[in-house]
Amino acid sequence: MSRQNDNLPLLDWLRERDSLTARLRRGSRSFQVRCLRQALEALGPDEAACLGARPGRLVWVREVLLLVNERPAVFAHTVMTRRPRHPFDLRFAALGSHSLGSLLFSDPRIARGPLEFRPLDRRHLLYRRAEQACGPLPPRLWARRSRFGRQAKGVLVTELFLPPVLDLPGT
Repeated sequence: MSRQNDNLPLLDWLRERDSLTARLRRGSRSFQVRCLRQALEALGPDEAACLGARPGRLVWVREVLLLVNERPAVFAHTVMTRRPRHPFDLRFAALGSHSLGSLLFSDPRIARGPLEFRPLDRRHLLYRRAEQACGPLPPRLWARRSRFGRQAKGVLVTELFLPPVLDLPGT
């Protein structure tokens, strides 16, 4: 992913370094996390490079929809390495309908790396997974990703911004 054009309606959202969950909660009447799936999967080359891991290695993958005012606003895809084992693993596995942001931003020892963002379209797997979860989407969605880490433990979070985000304060 690479940094893109400063002339976007979503730029403020893409550059947000604090908890996206907290910001969505502030701008809505209701907020909900809908867990779509959480499973072990083989790590692809692009995400492996971001995590400094070997492609094909089994990692935890979690995909959720963040719903604001009962509408999907963000599709989030998280990849977490299984090694080294860490107490964070148990908390991650037990998230259910709780947000990952509540876990990541509650521990000051977890550092966020640089934000990267770019548009995705139907050719990208994450766009297709978001469309499968939400139904028809515009031809292009903006996505951002960043790596969170604590020592050697890596968590890569990719967030696709869905059209209802533009209706929230701060856009």
